[in-house]
Amino acid sequence: MVLISDLKIAIGADHAGFTYKEELIKFLSDCKKLKDFGTYSPASVDYPDFAHPVATAVENKEFDFGILVCGSANGVAITANKHQGIRAAICWDLELASMARLHNNANIVCIPERFITIESAKAIVEIFLTTPFEGGRHATRVNKMSC
Repeated sequence: MVLISDLKIAIGADHAGFTYKEELIKFLSDCKKLKDFGTYSPASVDYPDFAHPVATAVENKEFDFGILVCGSANGVAITANKHQGIRAAICWDLELASMARLHNNANIVCIPERFITIESAKAIVEIFLTTPFEGGRHATRVNKMSC
């Protein structure tokens, strides 16, 4: 069983995801290593400025997983998925979070702050971080994703 406290997690958000990012940092406070890549206020910013550093840190294996939050989660997911070693999944419910890990070996969860509650966001993050990759036939498919 995966313990969240043993994980190294990179987290980032734009202004539309700032509030949930701050709450998720509190929720994950007993993690072994948790790094906040910003933004650090609700002032308007550009989401790639935070998605790229989180994706790079996960891609370089400095962190086990990444969490990105923005209004819809689309912008951060598209940006993170530009990185060769990243599989960023937009998750708005528990089943999507579970399937993203089980079947896609996703390594970044993208949370849409404008569309879910903070309670849902916390539950999604917990499921995402603790669900192992199923492997098997899914590993063959995941290995075909890279260009």
